[in-house]
Amino acid sequence: MRRLATTFPARRLAPAHSASSNFGRPSTTWQPAITWRASSSTAHSESTDKPVKGGVKNGNGDGKNGSSFWTARRVLFATAFTGTLAYLYGVDDARRHSSGSRNKHIRKPTYGGKRDMENAIRELRETLGADTISTDDEDLRMHGYSEWSSINIDQLPVAVAYPKSTEEVSTIAKVCHKYRMPMIPYSGGSSLEANFSAPFGGMSIDFTYMDKVLQLHEDDMDVVVQPSVPWMSLNDQIKHSGLFFPVDPGPSARIGGMVGTSCSGTNAVRYGTMKDWVINLTVVLADGTVIKTRRRPRKSSAGYNLTNLFIGSEGTLGLVTEITLKLAVVPQETSVAVVTFPTIREAAAAASRIMRAGIPVAAMEIMDEVQMSVINRTGSTKRRWKEVPTMFFKFSGTKSGVKENVGLVKDIAKRHNCGDFDFAMDADEQATLWSARKEALWSMLALRKGDEEVWSTDVAVPLSRLPDIIEISKKEMDDLGLFASVLGHIGDGNFHESILYNSKDPKERAAVEACIHKMVDRALEMDGTCTGEHGVGLGKKSSLMKELGADTIGVMKGIKAALDPLWLMNPGKIMDMPN
Repeated sequence: MRRLATTFPARRLAPAHSASSNFGRPSTTWQPAITWRASSSTAHSESTDKPVKGGVKNGNGDGKNGSSFWTARRVLFATAFTGTLAYLYGVDDARRHSSGSRNKHIRKPTYGGKRDMENAIRELRETLGADTISTDDEDLRMHGYSEWSSINIDQLPVAVAYPKSTEEVSTIAKVCHKYRMPMIPYSGGSSLEANFSAPFGGMSIDFTYMDKVLQLHEDDMDVVVQPSVPWMSLNDQIKHSGLFFPVDPGPSARIGGMVGTSCSGTNAVRYGTMKDWVINLTVVLADGTVIKTRRRPRKSSAGYNLTNLFIGSEGTLGLVTEITLKLAVVPQETSVAVVTFPTIREAAAAASRIMRAGIPVAAMEIMDEVQMSVINRTGSTKRRWKEVPTMFFKFSGTKSGVKENVGLVKDIAKRHNCGDFDFAMDADEQATLWSARKEALWSMLALRKGDEEVWSTDVAVPLSRLPDIIEISKKEMDDLGLFASVLGHIGDGNFHESILYNSKDPKERAAVEACIHKMVDRALEMDGTCTGEHGVGLGKKSSLMKELGADTIGVMKGIKAALDPLWLMNPGKIMDMPN
């Protein structure tokens, strides 16, 4: 890797993927610093409580002296009635104005100019060493553009930092805070919604050298790791203990990015998602302050749940430098089965029925006929599979439990016109077959030619709506006439669309984008979510607004402003910048 200790670099534009989109892409023009504007919103209120002149009324209400109309009981009643009216009016008024008033103190952020960036880079090189900060063109491109992300922008980061410890991350944050330089965490670089892009330039903080398993507590069934540890490598390093970390997204994912997007994977139907397996976090805040979200017991009711606040925040609240993870016992027995179905709807309906029956499958995945053909074309397994809608099942537990669960699933699948159960022959084929499912996106990417790109995104819906949304969405996708597939974690209502298209053809891209929008909007109409595991990044900000509403996003902005008032931490992700 070539390091340049020269001047502030000229930005090189990434390939043009910045066409107009309703998914909330930012402007690709980076603005240098402007001055802070003083807040002009000042609230004034004057008390109008004055003594009321005039005599008291008697019991007849004629204003003459006599027994008082305003008895203690009537005073209390009037006070309560007036208070109720005021409360109801206040609630209605707050409901109408809460979003604006709650965030009126949040100023539009301004970032340092060219000289500020140069000073920050120089100071960090002097403090941490020249090799810690790179301004090499290829480094900048790698940290601002992703070949597998559906969303890319032209802006690249100004520099890339390579810290080796929490202390160095804190130093980087302090200097960036001093010079108002945005900070963007970078872990495995495999996100799909431009989660690590740099729309406002700034410093990309790459945790490549923070890839250690720090402590394994076998008796406590937990492990402490740094953010750049790959989940597959983690399991390989701790396999001697008889324990494993069950969250399993794409093969290249690393723990830091998995925390940032609150990811899941094929095992989610049994083991849950990332938020279920994180015990505590060490986090560097925007000003360099280092915090620990909690201690190491598996349960605690001590204070706010700050751990879960940072999980899924995509680096917008702080930089995660250490993670304590729960571990599970490796199952006694594991079996993998492949089952074909005549239609994608039959497969989805079978999945919904299996979940409703309470059968504890370890994983349940779906791939349509297109994706099965991808497996065959790439030759990633020893067999050639039927190119029809297919379900992948993983069963794990005791030998007797696995046998019972296989029988129960077979009965339900047969009611939905399934083909034969085809079991993996041995452990090696189990791993190979499951790997073929997990590398589905990369297999699609391998088929690209010329200007072709893959648009991949996900949604999740309540289980009962899964057959409907998959059937409708697949039809709309097939109507594009492009090479496109449906696959997903069908056991928890989460599925993905992947579409191969010509990125240089505006009409084709617009058609693909419209198809994706329809799928996302349909999921929201079904009381689902715009993203089950990919995160929001730049790509789904407008969909998140549809999903949660302005008031909820306003609360998020308030939390963001409290922890990061200068909006330096991964700005532009999840929510729009304040203006």
